[in-house]
Amino acid sequence: MTKTATPFGRATMVERVSLPQAVGGKRFATVLELLETDRGDRLVRIAYTTDGVVRRGPITLRSRDLARLREALSKTPALADLLVEGA
Repeated sequence: MTKTATPFGRATMVERVSLPQAVGGKRFATVLELLETDRGDRLVRIAYTTDGVVRRGPITLRSRDLARLREALSKTPALADLLVEGA
């Protein structure tokens, strides 16, 4: 399992959805990650990547991207449950 640093301390990545996107010749991906701290706190990180490097900043999704995101979340049930149910 992948460990990562967060403002809340170290966390383990439990699930990840990556949504490849392109516009005007630029390629990037939006990522949603379910993280869990050593204390068991669950976190959701939303970011985007360029050339495989995670970046911070605003994330913009088109309506067709949201449809693809829903489909991708069907493969990550814990992340989907947390986003929908907040549990």
